[in-house]
Amino acid sequence: MSSLTLALTILGGLVLAAVVAYNTLMSRRNAPRQPDAIDVALDEAERALAASGGGMEPMLHADPHQMQGADRHEPLFDPDLPAPSGVPVATGERRGGLDPLIDVIAPISLDGLASGDAAIAAMPPTRRAGSKPVAIEGLNEHTGQWEPPVAGQRYSAFQVGVQLANRTGALNEIEYSEFVVKAQAFADAVNGAPEFPEMLDEVARARELDQFASAHDAQLGFVLRALHAAWSPGYVQQNAARLGFVAGIIPGRMVLPTSEAGLPPILGLAFDTQAALADDPAQSAIRELSLSLDVPQVDRGEEPFRRMREAAATLAREMDGVVTDSDGQLLRDETMDVIGADLEQLYDTLDARDLAAGSPLARRLFS
Repeated sequence: MSSLTLALTILGGLVLAAVVAYNTLMSRRNAPRQPDAIDVALDEAERALAASGGGMEPMLHADPHQMQGADRHEPLFDPDLPAPSGVPVATGERRGGLDPLIDVIAPISLDGLASGDAAIAAMPPTRRAGSKPVAIEGLNEHTGQWEPPVAGQRYSAFQVGVQLANRTGALNEIEYSEFVVKAQAFADAVNGAPEFPEMLDEVARARELDQFASAHDAQLGFVLRALHAAWSPGYVQQNAARLGFVAGIIPGRMVLPTSEAGLPPILGLAFDTQAALADDPAQSAIRELSLSLDVPQVDRGEEPFRRMREAAATLAREMDGVVTDSDGQLLRDETMDVIGADLEQLYDTLDARDLAAGSPLARRLFS
């Protein structure tokens, strides 16, 4: 073999090695980022300890113009879903009841006392009139308080109510009529006499409340987009867990729980469900995730927008991403400041209407 042939062979081998090395480097660079091995080991140790009964403390899309939107829509997360894993379960404490501010209330007078067992047996099979919740309360003989009927208790009066409005719209004539039928059937079963408010007056009141709620409903969402390498589900979950997020029931969803048990989460974090359900999640590539805040559902004292803003900035910094709105426009500090100021005005308006964000009435109305 001549020296020229040998030189060409060596050169070809070097070129081939360089191509393989380059492809390997690019493959690694473009592969989804994985969680830190040490943290994964710690997570596995925590799960093992929990399984053995040991105790351990848990580790700890937004367009600014949407603030003025009048169209009502479904919440970004469902407060009626069961509590996610890791979120405190609701206690037995009762939070609010029928209120003339957001309910039509039909009082039912009784000739004597009625048992809670009889009232429970007389309950309608479905507690809704159309899309509006229906509730029944009794005046407890001993406590003098209104409460949902309880077996073994006795009641001197009842009241049946239907909600005036929610995110599906205002109570209409058909729904009111369905409410009357359900309330009358219950009253007949407990030998009571109901008194119904005038339908047209209540429907008009429902429309006014719905107009107010539509103009003051705010559901914010930020989008975090990967700048370079994509993220694996484990990588997203690891970084979110460091900020206090815990796994939700739905795959690809995490929540930041409130400081009080049983209340809706402060923030939601979501990414592609299919990526979370993949046979090999480590190979799933996630290029964006969303942070959401259902403003009326969360108490103002939790400082949800500040925490949402800080979580978005931290995740973007740690995961090499950027924070945008749903259209891909960067959300700069100036824009965030404007949104925050608008939210403060919204909170003040809700407070003035006795519908403070995070209150039982607000959570019912904005659901």
